[in-house]
Amino acid sequence: MAQTKVKHKEPSSFEDAMRELEALTDSMESGEFALEQSLLAYQRGAYLVKFCQAQLQAIEQQVKIVEDDMVKPFDLSTGASS
Repeated sequence: MAQTKVKHKEPSSFEDAMRELEALTDSMESGEFALEQSLLAYQRGAYLVKFCQAQLQAIEQQVKIVEDDMVKPFDLSTGASS
């Protein structure tokens, strides 16, 4: 059997990806998919997981940048940040 590369449609947001992933998981767990459909659903799910991980990593980097800019040592004697 030749394996074909499927081009996945990118979700519009993290939340949409999570909703789609949950729906895929529910459908797969219920056993309503045939074998071929299960494979396609698994591939789509793997794509969605990677998409969500990338989104989370990007946000984590942004939070670190904001924290690095905002978090400054606090001088207890003067009550000011240095």
